[in-house]
Amino acid sequence: MIQEFLLPDLGEGLPEAELVQWTVAEGDEVALNQTIAEVETAKAVVELPSPFAGTVRTLHAQAGDVVQVGSPLITFDVAGAEASAPSPEAEAVVSTPAADKSDAAAASEEKAQPNLVGYGAAPRGSARPQRRARSVASHAPAGNGTDTAVLEAAPHDAIRVAEPERPVERPRSTPPVRRFAKDLGIDLALVEASGASGIITRADVEAYAARVGKLAGVEPMTPDAAPAPQPARSTDKRTTRTAIRGVRKHTAEAMVRSAFTAPHVTTFLTVDVTATTELIESFKADRSLQEHKIGVLAVAAKAVCLALRKHPELNSKWDEGAGEIVEHHYVNLGIAAATGRGLVVPNIKDAQDMTLVELADAIRDLAETARAGKTAPADMMGGTFSITNVGVFGVDAGTPILNPGEAGILAVGAVRRQPWEHRGEIALRDVMTLALSFDHRLVDGEQGSKFLVDVGDVLREPGRAMVLG
Repeated sequence: MIQEFLLPDLGEGLPEAELVQWTVAEGDEVALNQTIAEVETAKAVVELPSPFAGTVRTLHAQAGDVVQVGSPLITFDVAGAEASAPSPEAEAVVSTPAADKSDAAAASEEKAQPNLVGYGAAPRGSARPQRRARSVASHAPAGNGTDTAVLEAAPHDAIRVAEPERPVERPRSTPPVRRFAKDLGIDLALVEASGASGIITRADVEAYAARVGKLAGVEPMTPDAAPAPQPARSTDKRTTRTAIRGVRKHTAEAMVRSAFTAPHVTTFLTVDVTATTELIESFKADRSLQEHKIGVLAVAAKAVCLALRKHPELNSKWDEGAGEIVEHHYVNLGIAAATGRGLVVPNIKDAQDMTLVELADAIRDLAETARAGKTAPADMMGGTFSITNVGVFGVDAGTPILNPGEAGILAVGAVRRQPWEHRGEIALRDVMTLALSFDHRLVDGEQGSKFLVDVGDVLREPGRAMVLG
């Protein structure tokens, strides 16, 4: 039996991916879930597992090709009925929710633009809970047993084909949550409500989004396997042309969208951080803390989390579609990381609950993962506020552009040893400049300035964190 594997949506809602390399060749025997290729999206490099056990018949793309989601990637020869793959009877597609469309229109759109999140195979007999989902067009006859292995191999783990027909119930949620799910490419019909009310919340969607990354079978690359940058294409000796793709393309699109959507305002504050640098030096001398690599960025991250408690408008989102301001009661703290592939901004989930040591460890792990090209799609979603450390490049300040969907971003400048007024005298002190950009639709100048002063106060007197935290 011939089976085609289509390029899946890897849980990021992106329309395409670049094929980095094949790990199999035509004629090779492939086992179920064996890695067959490495692909690079605008956010991460991931490995694709095989949804079939069989022989590679055709490779439909070459390294360097950009493949559209839903396009054929590889064809297998699979042995008869034992193929753990979607059968015609179990064929179904799952797309973004069509909250304002009829079911017929939504079904037509789903067929035209399949979202193949979770397209992959699972070993026969693995148990998964059934979830609420749209029924496929034709149901199996009443009393007919349904092969669970076929269901497990369908393009999504939540498809039911053997249930009797019944009216489709629209998932219960609020407009902001529906919009949030749509932005993530998630069908709310596949998300279960955790509360007794049965209403799907943002937290339910985020939990499902994190789980989808695992269901999609995406495994991070090892550092040794990280692909080298694509070679530039030279046209002559005077110019060099390089294709705009991957992280660079995604970053450019996001920054243009942010710059021309949110009215940016940037305010600056220069702070004496001598007490912070002295505290950091004492940490380095403490054997129990040496392995945690606590630096100025970690202290700034802690200061931001504390200041956001007093100024929640900086931890909010302008939801244009719903006509609402969404205030977050948690902090998913984005840390801008420069990599060989471009700028990425993964975020630390629930940073508000972390100690200074935990934040330092999380920042270190986040940076190492980003540089190795192993950042998971779920780590790039759901950020609420970001920090960019321009000081590591020797820069004093800048005017950072907001991450789309966030109200604020803080640029942390370089620490300079310079003359400074201290206790009525001039002394050499460690001084640093902070730059805060914020969305003026959500944050007034007064609020932004007070937030920045509160961050600076913690860096000026880090002992305040013990009182405030």
